[in-house]
Amino acid sequence: MSDSSEKPPARPRKRVDYGTGREALLNAAVRVVARGGLRKLTYRAVAEEAGVTHGLVVHHFGSRDALIEAALEHAVRTSASTSSLEPGTGDIADFAAGLADMVTREPALQTFQYELMLESRRRPELLPQIRALYDEYFQATERELSRSLPEGTNPALTRLVFAALEGLVLHQLVLDEPDVTEAALKELRSLLTRKPGEAE
Repeated sequence: MSDSSEKPPARPRKRVDYGTGREALLNAAVRVVARGGLRKLTYRAVAEEAGVTHGLVVHHFGSRDALIEAALEHAVRTSASTSSLEPGTGDIADFAAGLADMVTREPALQTFQYELMLESRRRPELLPQIRALYDEYFQATERELSRSLPEGTNPALTRLVFAALEGLVLHQLVLDEPDVTEAALKELRSLLTRKPGEAE
């Protein structure tokens, strides 16, 4: 007969490699927020998601706000690099070419960003970080459109194009229709290269 006071064996912790430890924690933070919203983001939740002690999370980030800021920077940087937002080729066919695949592969990364954007309406102290980091998206979009379009771009067009891309990401997250995303991207590229007065 076993002693009912015995604790169950502790769940083995995943080993986090030294060179990728911080990134593994940021990815864990992104997943925690994507699943349960910002209110669920705690050192313990991130540690459990990453399979490490909560002390390691404290060691890397020091405060919850620092963790949020670092996770947001990580999400924006990863999204920008995997979506082909700025391929640098100057060929409009390459613009945002990996967008649908990125959403399919990393839905938590995109959900996390939307969660933080909405949370910034309730917590205005997050807004400067959101604004600064989204400026990176706008600047990358502007640079690529300037390379790709014969007439270049302007701030209004840049914002309109990015809003279209972000709307497509949100729709794919909710409706899970990557083919629709791809078709819409093809149409967006066509609209961008069409000359005024040119027949469809």
